[in-house]
Amino acid sequence: MKKILIVEDDIEIAEIVRDFLVLDGFDVTMKADGLEGYHAAKSGDYDLIILDLMLPSMNGHDICKKIRHDIDVPILMVTAKGEDADKIRGLGFGADDYITKPFSPTELVARVKSNLAQFARLNSKKASTEVRQEIHLGNVRVNLQTHRVYVGNVEVDLKHKEYELLVFLMSNPDIVFSKEHLYEKIWGMDAYGDVKTVVVHLGRIREKIETDPQNPVYIETVRGAGYRFRKT
Repeated sequence: MKKILIVEDDIEIAEIVRDFLVLDGFDVTMKADGLEGYHAAKSGDYDLIILDLMLPSMNGHDICKKIRHDIDVPILMVTAKGEDADKIRGLGFGADDYITKPFSPTELVARVKSNLAQFARLNSKKASTEVRQEIHLGNVRVNLQTHRVYVGNVEVDLKHKEYELLVFLMSNPDIVFSKEHLYEKIWGMDAYGDVKTVVVHLGRIREKIETDPQNPVYIETVRGAGYRFRKT
């Protein structure tokens, strides 16, 4: 039974989400306070975390930022604002996906299942490629066993989905992928997600691996088609 942590100060919403998740066979814990949610998440006892943005004691962005380096589980950020800036900040701090209030409980359950399934698939791929030590294209090098990324001799810090997206593109150099294709491959939720997530993550990756992110050498935008990682 998968364990889900809900950090949400609106008890009515939290209880509705809990009930839908329990009906689908999940073990659910609820926390209404940000600091309590942070300590619960930090324990590492959960398979997925549903994290509200606006919380007492500690907000969702701070929680996500503090736990992401230690906890490798999907984080689904919930925001009531519906503003792109909040979504981008959440993704930048390591959230894997977001959903905006008001939302359908059935859609949220579908997002939870998709995130868990995609997380399992990615972990399975990691296990099957352990014999492959690294990918090295141009000045960018990825160690597939340690999950460390280097530009030249300098290590850069990539969030979970940024890393997976970079590895996928570097494993398929010079092949053009649409935003929709990349979203389905990395997030596995083409029916429910927002493909703008891909653009945000690619922008973050460019900031970390490109000398001039506005004129990228590696991650190229192919107008009207998508993106590719260029061999140099």
